[in-house]
Amino acid sequence: MSPATPTAARRDAADLPVPPGATACIALSDGTVLFGRGFGAQGESVGELCFNTAMTGYQEIMTDPSYAGQVVTFTFPHIGNVGANSEDDETDQPVALGMIARWDPTAPSSWRSAEPLSTWLAKRGRIGVGGVDTRRLTRAIRLNGAPHVAIAHSATGDFDPAALVEKARAFAGLEGADLAKDVSCAQSYRWDETRWAWPGGFPKREGVGRRVVAVDYGAKRNILRCLASAGCDVTVLPATATAEEVLAHDPEGVFLSNGPGDPAATAVYAAPMIQGVLDKGLPLFGICLGHQMLALALGGKTVKMSHGHHGANHPVKDLETGKVEITSMNHGFAVDAQSLPAGVVETHVSLFDGSNCGIKVAGKPVFSVQYHPEASPGPMDSHYLFDRFVASMG
Repeated sequence: MSPATPTAARRDAADLPVPPGATACIALSDGTVLFGRGFGAQGESVGELCFNTAMTGYQEIMTDPSYAGQVVTFTFPHIGNVGANSEDDETDQPVALGMIARWDPTAPSSWRSAEPLSTWLAKRGRIGVGGVDTRRLTRAIRLNGAPHVAIAHSATGDFDPAALVEKARAFAGLEGADLAKDVSCAQSYRWDETRWAWPGGFPKREGVGRRVVAVDYGAKRNILRCLASAGCDVTVLPATATAEEVLAHDPEGVFLSNGPGDPAATAVYAAPMIQGVLDKGLPLFGICLGHQMLALALGGKTVKMSHGHHGANHPVKDLETGKVEITSMNHGFAVDAQSLPAGVVETHVSLFDGSNCGIKVAGKPVFSVQYHPEASPGPMDSHYLFDRFVASMG
């Protein structure tokens, strides 16, 4: 299927006519406007625009809570070609605000498909835009940083580009935003589902396991499955859990999950909890936002990245072993390695830009990584981290 004929971009949004056949509009905060073909739900969404370079996993990406407040541009053109199914959801509903793709979604071609991507999005109130020059968008993000964006889908092509540009400009942005509360669980629950296995799907963990409290800042299901598969008896607590509430479960280890937003904002209530757990000498493992939370609790700092890391092909070097892992990443903030205090060791770095990707506390069973070891690119380069966490419990 060819790119959308009505695709266009100008700065004079107030005078920009809607081309014939256009059913979707993308308006950036710098005044750029593009048109394409909409799919999924109709309506408008406003957020931060990022791009993801993964060749697979669009459904997992859309349901990853770390994408709260963001619209995702997919650099891989074939989005929707395997449809959608309930097993690939990382949480109950999509969290990303919308998606932008090069091609319109094709009919699903997979035995696992339960419904087309467009239908899946429409049922869940998420907008898709196809027929767009995603290379142009990606270059703009790489050169100028992640812009604010408004996207709209209307079957009649009824758009006000100038109004959409103003909505994009009015978006408050992710700096200073505590979004973990919005995507966290409302109350505690137990988790015993393990990683997918043929032919039955997701088996239940059996037997006595290590007691682990997982603090949910926007936890992906497959992270919890990896913990269960490694032998953990997992209790999930909300993001706002205090140290007293965590310790009341008598955990042998504490896990800090991934999540969205500005880590410095979430750390206002998360850092004191983490410090309370560290004072008890418990093993602690963090991923993504959990990694950033740990660094902040230890006295480090975090910074907003220009366009972040979003993809499944990111090489990360383990500085202790020299091994290079191909990892999945999704983050727009990073730990400032120069801010880490004495006794906190940098363990992993990105080979793309040298940014921090892992830390540990010297002499203690406390460590974290920026990337997603549960996502399995490579295909399982980083699963050992879950086993390391369990082994640290003695």
